[in-house]
Amino acid sequence: MSGSRVVGWKLSEPCRARLLDLFPPRHARLVADHVTLHPFAGVDAVPPPALLSARIVGHADDGTGVEALVVAIDGSTERPGGGTWHVTWSLAEGRRARDSNDLLGRGDWRLCDGGAIELLPAVW
Repeated sequence: MSGSRVVGWKLSEPCRARLLDLFPPRHARLVADHVTLHPFAGVDAVPPPALLSARIVGHADDGTGVEALVVAIDGSTERPGGGTWHVTWSLAEGRRARDSNDLLGRGDWRLCDGGAIELLPAVW
């Protein structure tokens, strides 16, 4: 989509480094950098508001190339409009970040406590 941008939150570098120690990527391509709020915002998109709290509360791996961490934002894992807040963590060849939505939509994740995370409002 020409001229579109993504609105969401980026993991702070110290937070990302800590999570990489806790959750070594299982697939070849590391993503591990953001939580999406709006995937196709216009070119005049503005960053989202700061969050009260965010933490890793789950982990998912479909065994065929998609790994994601489930995020609770201000106490909820449910994204507005449907879906589950998450960070696409790692991908195998031929897999896409949006495949995480399908994996999590099936409820294929397990609870875990990855601790509080720092998410910075961003547009990219």
